[in-house]
Amino acid sequence: MTVTTTTPPRRRGLPYVGQTIAYVRDPLAMMRGQYDRFGAVSEMDFIGKRWTALLGPDACDVALRNADKAFASGDGWGYLVGPFFDRGLMLLDFEEHHRHRRIMQSAFTRDHLERYTEALQPAVVAGLDQWEPGNGFRAYPALKSLTLDLATTVFMGGADLATPDELDRVNRAFIDCVQSATALLRLNIPGTRWGRALRGRTLLEEFFGRHLAEKRANPGTDLFSVLCQVTTEDGETFSDEDIVNHMIFLLMAAHDTSTITVSTMMQHLGQHPEWQQRCRDEAMALPEHPSLADLDGLTAIDLVMKESLRLVPPVPVLARKTVKDTEVLGHHIPADRLVVVMLHLSHHMEELWPDPERFDPERFADDRREDKVHRHAWEPFGGGVHKCIGMFFAGAEVKTILVHLLRRFTWTVDPDYAAPMNYQSLPFPKDGQPIHLTPL
Repeated sequence: MTVTTTTPPRRRGLPYVGQTIAYVRDPLAMMRGQYDRFGAVSEMDFIGKRWTALLGPDACDVALRNADKAFASGDGWGYLVGPFFDRGLMLLDFEEHHRHRRIMQSAFTRDHLERYTEALQPAVVAGLDQWEPGNGFRAYPALKSLTLDLATTVFMGGADLATPDELDRVNRAFIDCVQSATALLRLNIPGTRWGRALRGRTLLEEFFGRHLAEKRANPGTDLFSVLCQVTTEDGETFSDEDIVNHMIFLLMAAHDTSTITVSTMMQHLGQHPEWQQRCRDEAMALPEHPSLADLDGLTAIDLVMKESLRLVPPVPVLARKTVKDTEVLGHHIPADRLVVVMLHLSHHMEELWPDPERFDPERFADDRREDKVHRHAWEPFGGGVHKCIGMFFAGAEVKTILVHLLRRFTWTVDPDYAAPMNYQSLPFPKDGQPIHLTPL
């Protein structure tokens, strides 16, 4: 029996630019327009290339399950940020990805997560000691500075690894690398976004390469040390080059995504004081330095975290490239086609979520579980074999920060405030997210 497939409809736009500007301005509106007009599988121009767009949970499911191994993650992300996060775990595929993930999984066992969580506690307290409460306090940059400090402590082994000035340069390099994704001019020209990212990658390689020998010789309990020491039962280890590549990717993934998640939680808790108090009561009941098990037992904070990840997923889309001809929901996708898996739309579809724009953490409560209506209704950590390997650490970090924030401060946010988001890279509020922060 012959199965007939069709070519996906194509959305026309400006040559080369296509839907790039529309995405940067308002990705959710762009996705809704694409889905409503062209359906779950369509084509569009984006950042100088022709892409197949997958929208809605059924279309996303095909790429994430990848049953026929047609979709490659590395080749997709490689076009967007390949020179800057080359050979990070997200940019590897198939057997090579499986081998690297198996080795790296040894750094994210329960025992290691417990040690990372223990190291987080005093570092969060020290970071919050530097906050200066007041009206108009800009939460996002303060959180970004905090999460970078946490990454320094937990991932790299402490501030002794670098001076404050050097850490500032490292942070700037990460930002430059991430913001390269939507650059229209993709040439090594000084002063351009692409040129800055290439220089940022060079700085990061030098930074981690310089400290690698010391971490191998005198390892601690930080992630950098663990990656230098991990060995599978089969004797597999990472090379020096592997460790540098994975550290650059993991640090980017760790502190940028956690920052926007905590920022979103703070906004909505500031606009919903009843939820803020409910979370504070839960935080106050914990020990001074909560363990991983303590954090796992949180209910209200966990619900707020999940709802915040639904409203503002830290990674709104996933990039893939087909390595052979394939089919998605009756549409033919040729080999060598860039594919964008637009998970963000699924988080806001009325077919999946009643009143999807309303902040409602109880959606995730045991008696509702709206996220279970479809296996890909809620995918803030991606799905399939490339699902975020650090998702449990991320949850522990976010909850740790919230617990300590709730114990020290109360805050309010204008009920009508809507964060003006920048989507040139991973999302963040352009205004720094001002709040009225008050000590308890």
